[in-house]
Parts: sequence; C-alpha cells; structure tokens
Amino acid sequence: MQFLVVIGMKIRINYRPTEKQGMYHSSTADEVLYGGAAGGGKSKATVMEALQLCLEHPNTNAYLFRKTYPELRDTLIAEAMNSIPKEIGKYNDSKKTYFLINGSELRFRYCQSENDRFKYQGAEIHWLFIDELTHFSKTVYDYLKTRLRANKRLGIKPKVRCTSNPGGVGHGWVKAYFIDIGEPFKIHERQIESKTLGKTQIKKIQYIPAYATDNPHITDDYIFELEQKPEALKKALLFGDWNVFEGQVFTEWMNSPNPERRYTHVIEPFRIPDGWHKFRSFDYGYSRPFSVGWWAVDYDGRLYRYREWYGCTGEPNVGLKLSPTEIAKGIKEREAGDGNIIGFADPSIWSKDRGESVADIMLKEGVTWLKADNDRLNGKMQVHNRLKFDENGIPMLYVFSTCKDSIRTIPNLPYSETKVEDIDTDAEDHAYDDWRYALMSRPYTPSIPIVKKQIPYPFRTNDENQGGFMTW
Repeated sequence: MQFLVVIGMKIRINYRPTEKQGMYHSSTADEVLYGGAAGGGKSKATVMEALQLCLEHPNTNAYLFRKTYPELRDTLIAEAMNSIPKEIGKYNDSKKTYFLINGSELRFRYCQSENDRFKYQGAEIHWLFIDELTHFSKTVYDYLKTRLRANKRLGIKPKVRCTSNPGGVGHGWVKAYFIDIGEPFKIHERQIESKTLGKTQIKKIQYIPAYATDNPHITDDYIFELEQKPEALKKALLFGDWNVFEGQVFTEWMNSPNPERRYTHVIEPFRIPDGWHKFRSFDYGYSRPFSVGWWAVDYDGRLYRYREWYGCTGEPNVGLKLSPTEIAKGIKEREAGDGNIIGFADPSIWSKDRGESVADIMLKEGVTWLKADNDRLNGKMQVHNRLKFDENGIPMLYVFSTCKDSIRTIPNLPYSETKVEDIDTDAEDHAYDDWRYALMSRPYTPSIPIVKKQIPYPFRTNDENQGGFMTW
C-alpha cells in the first residue's frame, strides 16, 4: 500500500507490507491472530489494517485495544500518528480517536482490569483489533466480541484481528483457541449454534505466524539481542514457540535432562495395582470450572493422576454451573469400584456465609472431604518438587494422557505481576489448585544426593614419601 485513493485524492502512504503482513491484510477469516514472535511488524500491521478497512467503508469504526493506556500511547497511537497522512484525518487526544475525512473513526482504547470491559457495554464495534492478546483474559475477549455488530445498511461483516507474542495471563487460552486448533496459515472452521435462531454458523479462524526475520526493517542488532536472552524468552520472542514463554511457572514440565525422555510427565493409562493407595482432590467452581483429581501412590511415593473431572463447558475457564449435589453425584459415579476414597479440598467449601456449606451438601451424597493445606507458596513448591526430573529422567509425578485439562493448563500458568512468587490467579488455575491440595497432603522433599569428596589425608601408603586421600 504505497498509494491510496480517498474521496478523489491520491494519497501516498509509506507502507509496503511484508509477505506475512500481506497475508494478514488479505485474510478472509473472521478471527485472525498475527505474530507469535517479536519484531514481526504487529503494531504497524494493526494500524494499517484498521486504516484500510475504515477508508474502504465510510462511517465505520475500528476499536484498537491494548491492556493499559501507556502501552496504547507508546505503540498503536504512536504508530498511527507516524503512519497516517494528515490529509486524510486528525487525531483528537482527549477522545483518543483518529477522525478520518470519510466519517470513519479509529478509536484507541484500553481494558486494564476485568471490569473495564463494561465501559464498552453500549459500543457498536465494526472492526475489533486487540494488540498483545495474551495480556487479556478470555472473559474480556469474549465480552468485547459481543460488541461486534453493524447496522445492515453499512453492508459490512465485522471482523476480529489480533496480534500477540507467547506469554502472559492469556497464554493458555490463546494457544488453545488459535494455535492448537491446527496448522498455521490454514483457515480453520468452528461451528457454533444459536438456540434462539435455531441455526448454525461457521466461524473461520486463522493463525499467521511472523518473525523478526520476516521484517526487512529490523536490523541485525535486534536479532543478536534476542539470541542473547534466556532460553525461554529467546524461544518465545525469536522463534514464536508457544510451548515455552518468559514468566512460565513450571518450567520443569517436559524438561527432562535426557532428550530421549522428553514429555515423560504424560503417560498412557494403565491399570492401577490393587496395593497402591488412592485419594482425590477438589477445587470448587460454579461459573468458573471446578476440578476433581484422582491420584494413586506407588510404593516409592510417586504420584499418578489417573483420572480427572474438569467442570468446563469446553470454552477455557468457563464453568458448567453445576450444584454441589450434582458434582457429588458425578464423583460417586466416576469412582465406583475404586473402594473407599478420601479427598482433600479447598477449606473455603466449609464456609457457611451463604447458608449450608458446599462440604455439608456433598456429605449428604456420601462424598467426604478433609480440609486441605492451602499454603499457596509451599503448595507451588510441592508441584516444582514433584515435576522435577532426577538424573535418570524420572519425575515424582506422572499424569495419564486422559487428564487433558491438567495437560492443557498446568504448563501455561504464568507468574503474577504483583505477587511475584505466586502464579497469576487470573489464569486458568483450577486444576493447579486441586494439584496443590493433593500434593500438600503428601509433601515430598527431594533427597539431596550424597556427593563423595576426596580430601587430602596424610596417611601412609605403599609409597612412604607420598600422602594419600580418604573418601568422605
């Protein structure tokens, strides 16, 4: 896009998209995620795509989001001020809006907290852009999409365009929604149903990876700088690796010192021997998912998560809204044949603030709980201890491959920005919480290997003129 005709004027715009940016601009998908690595030209592509849509369709609007206003000011607004010719529009700082001469508007907005999403309750968004999507929760993303609508007279189909690097509180759900759906570049289809209309609709979703090496405007110095970063940060920012990221809490996951034994936390199910002890753990949720885990302990004290029930609709972090009675009945059905199972649960289920406690309601159905130790930092350390591989590549905790929500959520947990030693509780941490309760019931301390040292000791050897060594 070097020249653009706007209301009879031929305007020069200094923008020649890269190959990946060109794919982003020409995508026919309803929702697109662009980026995955640093330096791929995400901010430039975002502003230029918003500008193009708004100029092609008079009297429409594009909402461009970042998490905070300083981020918005220093990236998207700065890019717009630098890239949009003054002949076709004017920026109003008090309204944080770029008014174009054809009646369209680029509205720069932020959504720093979960409640900030309600500021846009009455908005009619035609083109929704979110820069650094992993900084947002799925709740915010889904809510902003509810504002995506247009009057039929405009003759447009609203779109969602996002960019992001790996990492952040939304890493898990973004990875599940855009990355894990299938191969990159390909447009994938999701079928959604409307009970109100009695119809189904196909949503087209696409992930377009881009790297600094795709961007001719990036200098070699930037690449050299990324290569010097710690391994996780380098893989995320330089290579767009969604399996590791800066701020990842449980870096022990799938990080065996023996390359041939990678991924060995996840194993295929087998019949639990009769002599192994079994127990369960529970994190309660209603509008958020609940999580029940069943564990077996072998003769070495090693834990096996052999079953789980994750109360999720299928949308990340959205609960089934089952009552305590329904959950209790579901637990009894699932552990039929397991014998007498004892469980450990979050102490909050004994609260009677709203009447009869969750624990008392479940007890009526024959499901008994003991109060778990809810020490967050010690619980986190227990997860670290159990996941860590020994020198033979063997951890003290295995997960059956059928426990898909643990496998999905545990590796994607990020650190909190405010409580830096703890995980970010805005992330999808429900399976993790039930892990903590289970592991704190059987705390494990890694043994410290005995390192044999040789120290000089002046005892006589066969050579009378030579000292000797003793092993200690």
